[in-house]
Amino acid sequence: MDLPFDTERETSKLAEVREREEEDVTRILSEKYGMSYADLSLNKIDADALRTIPEEKARAAEAAAFARVAKELSLAVRNPNNPALAELRDDLAQRGFHIQEFLVSKKSLDKVLSYYRDLSFATESKVGTFVVAENALAEFTKEKNARTVLERKLADASALKSLERVSRLFETILMGAFALRASDIHFEPEETSARLRLRIDGLLTDIYSFDPQTYHQLNSRIKLLSGVKLNIDNRAQDGRFSVARENGALEIRSSFIPGNYGESIVLRILDPETTKVSYRELGIHPKLLERLEREIRRPNGMLLTTGPTGSGKTTTLYSFLREIYAPEIKIITIEDPIEYHLSGIVQTQVEDKKFTFADGLRSIVRQDPDIIMVGEIRDRDTAVIAIQAALTGHFVFSTLHTNDAAGTFPRLVDLGADPKSFGSAITVSMAQRLVRKLDPEERKERPLTDAEKAMIAKAFEPLSDKSLIPEKIETVWEPAPANKDGTGYKGRIGLYEAIFMDDELAEFLRDNPPANEIAKLAGKQGYLSMAQDGLLKALSGVTSLSEVATTVSLPQ
Repeated sequence: MDLPFDTERETSKLAEVREREEEDVTRILSEKYGMSYADLSLNKIDADALRTIPEEKARAAEAAAFARVAKELSLAVRNPNNPALAELRDDLAQRGFHIQEFLVSKKSLDKVLSYYRDLSFATESKVGTFVVAENALAEFTKEKNARTVLERKLADASALKSLERVSRLFETILMGAFALRASDIHFEPEETSARLRLRIDGLLTDIYSFDPQTYHQLNSRIKLLSGVKLNIDNRAQDGRFSVARENGALEIRSSFIPGNYGESIVLRILDPETTKVSYRELGIHPKLLERLEREIRRPNGMLLTTGPTGSGKTTTLYSFLREIYAPEIKIITIEDPIEYHLSGIVQTQVEDKKFTFADGLRSIVRQDPDIIMVGEIRDRDTAVIAIQAALTGHFVFSTLHTNDAAGTFPRLVDLGADPKSFGSAITVSMAQRLVRKLDPEERKERPLTDAEKAMIAKAFEPLSDKSLIPEKIETVWEPAPANKDGTGYKGRIGLYEAIFMDDELAEFLRDNPPANEIAKLAGKQGYLSMAQDGLLKALSGVTSLSEVATTVSLPQ
């Protein structure tokens, strides 16, 4: 008995034979045209490559980009004699692309062209710019629990199979970071996964974990945007890009360092809105603020602010510069790097050993400035030149890395500065820290324990201006989050202390005394220490006592 003829199976076999024949013919033709051959049936198609050519032009030229590394573009070509292909080549060359052409079969080209339907140009990424979709941030802000929304959207984006997967993931990460007011985004590869963490109000928070392949794709995307070398992963690299949003662009500074399981990436979010904050809103005590307003308007001298990285020193200095800027005043800065751009102010940037802080200062003083801002005093040359500038008719703003205001002077001596010049050059030494602010809607008041009362009394004991001490020291405030995603905190505020130069202090500093002796003498000036400032803010409900205790040293 004859078996029934399987038409469907035979048709499928015939199609496979024809496809193989087409690939064989294409391979032979590639040799004739002197071109490379590619079978794209198993290749992944790069979304960034596809975006370089609009779909209409790709179909007209019978050519499409399928891989891209920086400006190196791989182009799948079906017909080398197509007149539209020559125009496409010229266009890509004018845009700075280096093209490698591959002859492909109709099947391969159709595969590449089919990916256009999954492609959205709303999230195009190119060197220097990442464009996010309209209303992307609104999707986070319309719901109260932004962290839960972020985790859900990351899970949804990770499950996508289209070319938009990596772009959607990265857009989601950025929008979630903006909604949560994060200052930094951390990617930390581990043995079997990569952690995503956000620094929110100064504290790192675990958000999500990616598989190694997804992390590698994100790494490549961020490197491309940042303008760093994609093929280097064994040394540190720094880059920068901007995120185009509905309400204006926002700068991102990227850092890559090698690790055991891949490169650790940190993205610092530079929100220009932070530089628009008035120094009156930073949390400086009214008595200190009144004195600082006079000091920063001196014709010459030096204001130094100290504190660890991330304590808000640059924001404080920028707020002072914005306050005193006027058209008749010339202000020049030298920074490493320039984080925010200030209107009306000349800003310069150091460049490794080619242009150091000391080199910049030497050049700046020849430009006849009234005010100079030095991003950081970190070596002898910079310290000496900055002090000299303060002694010769300039007002100098700068930063140091010390624990407190009193530590400024021994630190400068360690760098090689002459302590005999401090009295004439330095007018203000400040120190600061950042603490989280309690959310007014998510806090509760509680009575102080006897031990806490004794500690607070001990902290205020050295203060010479007793009028600054509250009459009643009975209660403090602590966080009371409304849900599991909340912390009870919202935003940050500064704790400040300052020492002002006077004749007694100038004479005392000539013999290079230790920091603790300087602090005792400065206590006579009647201004709050950082610990005292923090306790006042805790007693008034601005922050919590535990937050102050983890930020500054309180009496035992």
